[in-house]
Amino acid sequence: MMSQKRDAWILCVTTYEKGQSFMRQCAAMGCRVLLLTVEKHRHADWPYDILDEVVYMPEGLTLEQVTNTVTYLARSRHFDRLVALDEFDMETIAHLREHMHVPGMGRTTTSHFRDKLAMRFEAQRTGALVPEFIPVLNYDDLRTYMADVAGPWVLKPRAEASAIGIRKIHDPEQLWRSLDELGDRQSFYLLERFVPGDIFHVDAITNDRQVVFTAVSQYGKPPMQVMHEGGVFTTRVIDRNSTDARQLAAMNAQLVPAMGLVRGVTHAEYIRATDGRFYFLEVAARVGGAFIADVVEQATGVNLWAEWARVEISALRGVPYAVRQTREEHAGSVLCLAKTTEPDTSMFDAPEIVHRMKKHHHAGLIVRSTDAERVRILLEDYGERFAREYLAVAPPPLKPTA
Repeated sequence: MMSQKRDAWILCVTTYEKGQSFMRQCAAMGCRVLLLTVEKHRHADWPYDILDEVVYMPEGLTLEQVTNTVTYLARSRHFDRLVALDEFDMETIAHLREHMHVPGMGRTTTSHFRDKLAMRFEAQRTGALVPEFIPVLNYDDLRTYMADVAGPWVLKPRAEASAIGIRKIHDPEQLWRSLDELGDRQSFYLLERFVPGDIFHVDAITNDRQVVFTAVSQYGKPPMQVMHEGGVFTTRVIDRNSTDARQLAAMNAQLVPAMGLVRGVTHAEYIRATDGRFYFLEVAARVGGAFIADVVEQATGVNLWAEWARVEISALRGVPYAVRQTREEHAGSVLCLAKTTEPDTSMFDAPEIVHRMKKHHHAGLIVRSTDAERVRILLEDYGERFAREYLAVAPPPLKPTA
């Protein structure tokens, strides 16, 4: 007797407001979507018109409580995929996949894209250059490391995103003071040689262990500097025919599948050091933040959120997937914390401006051109002008805010 065909259910979990395009694409492909989020986002801009259900939970639930919530929902729904829309929900979803035997990354593979210590060991195993690092565990090993590896170093939390919680360490005494402050939390950190240079990010789509789309971009100021010292954040998709773009695309295409990703999106960061070589910094199995997805879409026509959904649903249904790229242009963004609630950016009127960001106490623009150099020049000019017109400086956050 043939089983009755049923609609596929996708459970999307997030503690931050994001992923609307992912959910819309799932619905457009005929899936039923249940969003599980926190109570404080009850009035957020969710795509209620396509969501089958929305369930709100209190903040700060334990893993057991979230497990109980999701398994209770599963009593009357058959979840075909469990998706963490935000990086900070990835471990929870990996646990739930294993607990419920739902396909997708388990906890070990997820650690390669969440735990900065695990991802360094994995990246090194694949042959990537990685700045010398050591886990914060054995004090004798730390002393030997600092004697052998010239400072400065960076003390990095293993499970935070972006540059949150990173401390620059100039001498051993500063490290010991920092570890005293951390107390029992110090084992959740690693120590790494500080490498100055230009930082790039590679945003990619992987399907069946093969990278099928890549956009290579370069930051203006390093994100760590912007977060800790303040300033204007810029990034731009670089000339895809440049040596840097080709080299980074090739490195990333080898590294991401080797770290265990079968399908999905990734945001990886690399640094071009003063010796001219590229070093691995980190990789996350998520869509890049800070409007990076919008910049990639303006340059290529590829919406990373929607394509991530297409990859997942195509695999679920056993049908071929092909990325839908509609243009080969260049784009970049300029963004800063602003002194006023709703900054007026109308004084910027270049024809290349394609998007003005709407976010409280932020000023931001996205520009697009067929000429990569034109994008670079605009961002340099706008970055200086943003600093004069809008820039506000706040202490670096102790935890993520978006």
